[in-house]
Amino acid sequence: MTASRTPPSRTPSRGITPAPVARIRPRRTPGDVIVGIGALIVLAALMGGVPYALLRYAGPPLSPELLSGDLLTRQIGTGTAVAILVLLVWLTWFQLVICVIVEVYAGIRRIGMPARVPLSGGPQALANRLVSAALMLFTVSAAAIPLTAFSSAPPPARPTVVASALHTPASTDASTASLDSLEAVRQVKKVYVVQPPHGRHHESLWEIADKCLGDGRRYPEIYRLNQHKTQPDGTRLQMADLIRPGWVLDMPDDARGVHVVPVDETREATLKRHAGEPVEADGRTQFVVQDAGHRRTGGTDVSRDRLGTVNREAGVEQGTSEARNAGQEERKISTPPSPPPHRAYHLPAQKGTGATAVPSVKSADRTAKPEQADRLQKPETQDTGGGLDLIDYLAGGSLAAAGLLAALGRRRREQLWNRAFGRRIARPRGDAAGAEVALRLGSDAPGSRMLDNGLRLLGKLLAEQGRVPPTVYAVHLSARGLDLWVHPPEPDAPEPWESHDGGRTWRLPAHEGRGIDEHALADAPAPYPGLVSLGVTDSGRVLIDLEAAHGVIAVTGHRVRDALAALAVELVTNRWSDRMRVTLVGFGGDLSMIAPERVRVVGSLAEALPELESQAEEVAASGDGVLTGRVHARAADPAWPPHFLLSAIAPDPDEAVRLARLGRLGTRMAAGYVVAGDVPHPTWTWEITEDGKAKVDALGVTVAAQLLPRRHYDAVIELFRTAERLDGEPVREEEAPQEFTTSPTINVRILGPVEIGPVPPLEEGRAELASEMVVYLASHPAGVHPVVLGGILWPRGVQSVVRDATIARVADWLGTDSEGRPNLRTDDTGRLRLGPEVRSDWQLFRELVRRSHNDPGARAVLLERALGLVRGPLLNGRPRGRYAWLAADELEYEVSASVADAAHRLCEVRLAHGDAEAAVAAVRAGLLLAADDEGLWRDLLRAAHATGDPLKLRAVVDGLHRRAASHPYGGGMAPETEALIDELLPSWRLHSMPSA
Repeated sequence: MTASRTPPSRTPSRGITPAPVARIRPRRTPGDVIVGIGALIVLAALMGGVPYALLRYAGPPLSPELLSGDLLTRQIGTGTAVAILVLLVWLTWFQLVICVIVEVYAGIRRIGMPARVPLSGGPQALANRLVSAALMLFTVSAAAIPLTAFSSAPPPARPTVVASALHTPASTDASTASLDSLEAVRQVKKVYVVQPPHGRHHESLWEIADKCLGDGRRYPEIYRLNQHKTQPDGTRLQMADLIRPGWVLDMPDDARGVHVVPVDETREATLKRHAGEPVEADGRTQFVVQDAGHRRTGGTDVSRDRLGTVNREAGVEQGTSEARNAGQEERKISTPPSPPPHRAYHLPAQKGTGATAVPSVKSADRTAKPEQADRLQKPETQDTGGGLDLIDYLAGGSLAAAGLLAALGRRRREQLWNRAFGRRIARPRGDAAGAEVALRLGSDAPGSRMLDNGLRLLGKLLAEQGRVPPTVYAVHLSARGLDLWVHPPEPDAPEPWESHDGGRTWRLPAHEGRGIDEHALADAPAPYPGLVSLGVTDSGRVLIDLEAAHGVIAVTGHRVRDALAALAVELVTNRWSDRMRVTLVGFGGDLSMIAPERVRVVGSLAEALPELESQAEEVAASGDGVLTGRVHARAADPAWPPHFLLSAIAPDPDEAVRLARLGRLGTRMAAGYVVAGDVPHPTWTWEITEDGKAKVDALGVTVAAQLLPRRHYDAVIELFRTAERLDGEPVREEEAPQEFTTSPTINVRILGPVEIGPVPPLEEGRAELASEMVVYLASHPAGVHPVVLGGILWPRGVQSVVRDATIARVADWLGTDSEGRPNLRTDDTGRLRLGPEVRSDWQLFRELVRRSHNDPGARAVLLERALGLVRGPLLNGRPRGRYAWLAADELEYEVSASVADAAHRLCEVRLAHGDAEAAVAAVRAGLLLAADDEGLWRDLLRAAHATGDPLKLRAVVDGLHRRAASHPYGGGMAPETEALIDELLPSWRLHSMPSA
């Protein structure tokens, strides 16, 4: 969006030439016809065959046995029992008939979401599937058409809905002066000249980032480089969404499709030279190379800069033609783009000096000296991770992501303990929100659970058999299962574990690991708490046991601090440990905020060594086996809890001797020592190579290292700082009334399981993505640009041809409204929006709540209708790996707080009118979605107490106590809740909690 706008118009913009999108013709496939005929046959059998069979073989609904006057007083015999069963079957059939009638009426009349038949969840779902399949026989598009209109006229033509393509005009001719030598190299910078609007299309920072950096979400980098800098027209960049044509924007070093100009050139001079000269459409960068004979005298050029255009190929091209990409559409959706290789033409300069422009080796091999060519091929390595998307690292640490999300869930629960009425908990923004998106994308909670349960089960089985657990020096976690690398080999593995490779590997198959009863292991201890991720291979994740080293592990090479940060974050948040101590030396002070019970931070090894020496001597003097002691202990009271030392400071000679002595105190210690840099005689050396590999030669392991750069680490810390805020933010309430059609074409239900209908079924692989797209658009009624939508739905990247084809497919799927307009369309600004006859239950909920504020007399009725829309947690049952955008969006926070507040208001209204039972029902409706909101639980306690039924109050207290004790994010209740229970039911602590 820019400062200059064209006046609004009623006609669609024709200034932009959209990228051609393969239109998916609305037609029935042979499969649709077969399914439809089958559905008709099944419906006919259910509607006619079932009553015929019942009348012929079982009799009418009310048999003489049931019409007898002494039915309630005489003893029930076999005949009476059979008659009752027959009646129940008849009632079930009548219920199904009603469901079919409701579904057929909704499909023919196009009234939107069919009415809900009470107590008919299963039968109505069956009727919906059968009727939808049958109606496909009478439709010619993705939207259902009334049967009466089928023979009279064809449906109105649906205009093609396409995404606005990024427009890159052809470049003008540049100077073609030849490049004879590379004797004079000037320091330069990369810039982008904002182009004039094309029709109604204005460039934005997001589009520039998407075009030049490969990811629109990197627009904050461009914003930070140019914030408050004076532009040629005298204005300054102050808002990220407000740029003007003719501005000259500084760009990051890895930008492509930009101009490279001398670092001291003014923006006015750059604009004068490159005004109206966009870079070439193929994404090549124009470089300015100074002539060797260039001199300046008194600020005037004696010989002008000789301009040459050195064209480079893009680091990663996402296809050169739509024809080639169209056939790869489905494969590219799930394939993340490869990271760009090191660019041989570009050397990073010192901080603050810009880049140095040199021709590529390929272009300059005729002129550059051999030593210059060698130097060009070896760019400096970057340690910071700056400029890389947060997904690159945070999503890669799948086990660490699972642990961080669990810890974050505990913080969020504590925020909800303190949430005030009318306020929502504080949500993350910026990099912190991006960090949570990456964590949700990468989290492997099932893998973390299988690793934890599998190891605890192994320890329990070995303890029952009186066996000593083996030394496990490494673990391989994959989709196939869990492999333990055992030394020395042990061929006898307890079932369900399997022994392979002569006992060197113990394997737990994935299906066995997923089937472990977690509750049966509630008190089983963790036998191997020192396991940490080394990195990943093509087949899975490799972990090593810090305790199995029996000495010091030295981390050497490149990006050592990033490796230590990743190790520390996973170690302090993992679930396969019971109680441990982690001492961080010289780094990680903020981690004590994430896991204060585990982390201790000191400034030097001298502060940490005395405690470690004391513990090691205690273990050595006991003579007990650490592993044996652990598996015979309890999780709540573990034996030999480990102590791990991670030091970013290399030891001095005396400290190195003390560390080596610690390693000689026993063959198995409840400790592990990881030190940055070379140390004398380490047990293992963990080397991080320049290309990001982690090598442990002693184990024969080489993997892609798990790293956490500074920017990513800071984003995680900021995420947890936000989660510690207890002040909250005001809930955004609807101010203007919403206009709803009386009969929406499509209903989008998100206050519970996702339901979109009535729409025809999609293939399983496409339905999830299409539903997510519709949900996002329904929750953002102001519309969204296709490029932005692509970054939302494909956070790891996607080709534009795939994005546009998917949008076109969803448009066909949603069909048209009652006036023949597409239910998914683009507006005059190029934004995608849902039509006025597509309505979400969230929009209706907000409108009902808004009306309840303005109409006190109908407040209770309106709030009750609003809460009646709630069917469960927001987007309940959403597929793993999807809807990660919720972490950076306000929807999750707004919905939870708004539903809880509506339930609270209705509870107060009902209690004020003396209707305690209705107050209980109101709160329970809110708890369907906002189950973690502690304020609602207190409302439920008060409402249950107001009923005057002590058993009902006791049931609420017991249920709350059980839920708090077994909560996945930690047990316990808010102190205010416990105090209220003490006030309302003082004896609750004296009674044992029932099992039911």
